[in-house]
Amino acid sequence: MEWPDASHGVFAISVAAELAGLHPQTLRIYEREGLVEPARSAGGTRRYSGEDVERLRLIGSLTAAGLNVAGVRRVLVLQEELAELRATVARLEGELEFHRKARCPR
Repeated sequence: MEWPDASHGVFAISVAAELAGLHPQTLRIYEREGLVEPARSAGGTRRYSGEDVERLRLIGSLTAAGLNVAGVRRVLVLQEELAELRATVARLEGELEFHRKARCPR
């Protein structure tokens, strides 16, 4: 789903839970387990972003597939590592292309 500002916390817990297809108490559990970290308003109210909702949907699908919290945590860590590795590969490919063009101009 496309979000106007995906990283900005705007959704209250009830709205985020509905968007993610989960119960609000489940969101509290996931926060306590460190799987999601919603922003907080000045008054301390949880504010979930579009990115948080997408993460909650992923967590929900993983638990529905039978993973426990530890398994979900591991999958999330591996996905973050994969994203970092892909970014590194893209950067290195760009540098390689730059050096190739510098050595052999057309």
